[in-house]
Amino acid sequence: QVQLVESGGGLVQAGGSLRLSCAASGRTFSTYHMGWFRQAPGKEREFLAAITRSGGSTYYADSVKGRFTISRDNVQNTVYLQMNSLKPEDTAVYYCAAGRGVVRTIATSYDYWGQGTQVTVSS
Repeated sequence: QVQLVESGGGLVQAGGSLRLSCAASGRTFSTYHMGWFRQAPGKEREFLAAITRSGGSTYYADSVKGRFTISRDNVQNTVYLQMNSLKPEDTAVYYCAAGRGVVRTIATSYDYWGQGTQVTVSS
């Protein structure tokens, strides 16, 4: 069992940056793969980035590759998403997710989800 809480969202101008954090409860954080997803109104939940248990491998959606960076700190029990060069189309609610036997890009393969944090990018 793990509980996830996102933070760091807000309003930013196009071209700006935000750093999202996802804090996990418990002592089993390092046993989970972690992912970031987002969902805009009227759209499906979209995969953004994933990171393996020890942080050795990462994977990114084409839409954010080169702009977003996922990382994790297994001592602090936290996963991060550094977002640079933000665009208005990045506006969405951002979610972190955890799972053990995940298919990285498939939302339904993750077992636990945070409540989300709003990111709004103005033009």
